[in-house]
Amino acid sequence: MRATGHRIRPGRFETGRYARPPPSSPKQEVGVSPGQWLTRQRVERARHLLESTDLSIDQIAHDAGFGTAQSMRQHLQGALGVTPTAYRRTFRSGGATPAAPQRQP
Repeated sequence: MRATGHRIRPGRFETGRYARPPPSSPKQEVGVSPGQWLTRQRVERARHLLESTDLSIDQIAHDAGFGTAQSMRQHLQGALGVTPTAYRRTFRSGGATPAAPQRQP
């Protein structure tokens, strides 16, 4: 690094120095734990792929970030109340899209 005559005081650029204090936990900021947030994002990605592609369930599980198709099935069943195959079938047949159940905080 080249000397320019400017000095940076220690601590001047520390995170949060001029911003509001960080929340005591990510859950307070977003309303869910980081793991729950990530699972919701994966479920939404899987829903999109089920609705808009002909990819296999295994490929969708991989692309959505689930480790296995079984893991994706469990998470979709918990979030939507239906399996990935049933979700795709309902969507493709022109039926109403299953709504995600509303969870209480």
